[in-house]
Amino acid sequence: MADLTKLVEELSKLSVLEAAELVKALEEKWGVSAAAPVAAVAVAGPAAGPAAVEEEKTEFDVVLKDAGPKKIETIKVIRQLTSLGLVEAKTMAETAGSKVLTGVAKAAAQDAKSKLEAAGAVVEIA
Repeated sequence: MADLTKLVEELSKLSVLEAAELVKALEEKWGVSAAAPVAAVAVAGPAAGPAAVEEEKTEFDVVLKDAGPKKIETIKVIRQLTSLGLVEAKTMAETAGSKVLTGVAKAAAQDAKSKLEAAGAVVEIA
């Protein structure tokens, strides 16, 4: 059995983007979605009364609106942010409304947005 303490220490060293990539890789490998349990809890929760406070959004999507004039730079950034190959990243850059990252923390979404905008892309966080 794995040493859980050591595993926790190693995972704590990951950056936010690396952690997001790890989640994506595990979702693909295990065929699950980390977002599903959160949605199930929200749906199964008690009915909200008029005085209920709206919960703050914790998961964000980074949506590419336009690759901009420097499409090659945008493709490079997409490849850095995701595990996509060149063809997939190019297709994403050419498709308006593509989600570069989904279900990431606010800090990771802001970081990705700033990198994409620096490459000339038009990006929205949803």
